[in-house]
Amino acid sequence: MSPTTVQILGAALFGVAIVHTFSTALFERLAHRYPDHEGGFHLLGEVEVVFGFWALVLVLCIFAFEGRATATAYLESRNFTEPLFVFAIMVIAGSKPILQLATACVRALANLLPVPRSLAVYFLALAAIPLMGSLITEPAAMTLAALILRNHVFASAVPEKVKYATIGVLFVNISIGGVLTPYAAPPVLMVAGAWGWDVGFMLASFGWRAVAAVTVNALAVSLICGRHIVRIPASDDAEPEKQVPAGAMLVCVIFLLGVVVFSHHPPVFLGLLLFFIGYSAAYPKHHDALILREALLVAFFLAGLVVLGGQQQWWLQSLLTSMSPRAVYYGAAALTAMTDNAALTYLGSLVPGLSDEFKYALVAGAVTGGGLTVIANAPNPAGFSILRSKFEGCAINGGWLLLAALGPTAVAIIAFRFL
Repeated sequence: MSPTTVQILGAALFGVAIVHTFSTALFERLAHRYPDHEGGFHLLGEVEVVFGFWALVLVLCIFAFEGRATATAYLESRNFTEPLFVFAIMVIAGSKPILQLATACVRALANLLPVPRSLAVYFLALAAIPLMGSLITEPAAMTLAALILRNHVFASAVPEKVKYATIGVLFVNISIGGVLTPYAAPPVLMVAGAWGWDVGFMLASFGWRAVAAVTVNALAVSLICGRHIVRIPASDDAEPEKQVPAGAMLVCVIFLLGVVVFSHHPPVFLGLLLFFIGYSAAYPKHHDALILREALLVAFFLAGLVVLGGQQQWWLQSLLTSMSPRAVYYGAAALTAMTDNAALTYLGSLVPGLSDEFKYALVAGAVTGGGLTVIANAPNPAGFSILRSKFEGCAINGGWLLLAALGPTAVAIIAFRFL
């Protein structure tokens, strides 16, 4: 069946949005050149705004071509659970009690490693926390890892190349570190129910390979960048009198677990988020400012991706199903760099009669390529938003991120394809 005008337009706008994500520096330069429109250009220079902006353009086009009812119906047919969940989990996981608890656990483990403490914290932030994402979900793991790296590593004067090497490993490890369970990684979550994948299957088919790749990536970047990391003072984040009491940490952990358990039910986890915001306001001495702005921007980014992605099924699904299992692995890894990996696996779940080999190749390829770009994996915009202020010009270059992620991605290919 031939694509409709709106579908062709949606694919074109999706391509424009991808180019836009790699061109945000251009809008920042335009902001300086045209001060009368500085605010507008700065807005278009925000990576988190890109997909939301072009999603608005798509909806206006649907409105113009097919009318108000069709445009409204299309928006209402989209599932915005994931953007809302990422918003809720970022706010709670990024709170002071949760961050202090995670940091304390990382420090305790760091004391057991026979290396300088700063290097041990660095290694664990890139290895242990991504794997912990299989329990607390990938967005929560990304938020915690990014905040720890921001406070312990990026706050010091480390070279820009070290920052890119770090974020490249972080994005790849988060993408592959959540596959030990069937609910934590968005691309796995999309197919686990339809294909009957449980914890036992995930551990046997994906889990041990993910642990191997995550460990090798974290170890490699620690060895390569170690001489810079060991120079970072291993100081505490807070003075003793500023430490959050254990009771407050426990309450926040309960909120966090509640959001994770009810991740498929927006009325429940959004209600828990509102109660959490009220709790943090009632006990301001135990909380810093919540990362509401960052979380909202990330949710806006993902919502735009949901709206634009809905018009890509007509070409993505036919492309994927035309491939052999071997080709679909590499094809999924490459396509993931241009679209959300959960969207790819969701399209695969709609096709009946796929072989077990094809199913494994599709999901493995999707998680393998999840660190190549900011749009490749749902948690990536969260790490991007938290860390970008520590990069030169307060911006993360998409091209340099892609290059930095190629090495860790190659390790993931070896683990998932050849082990």
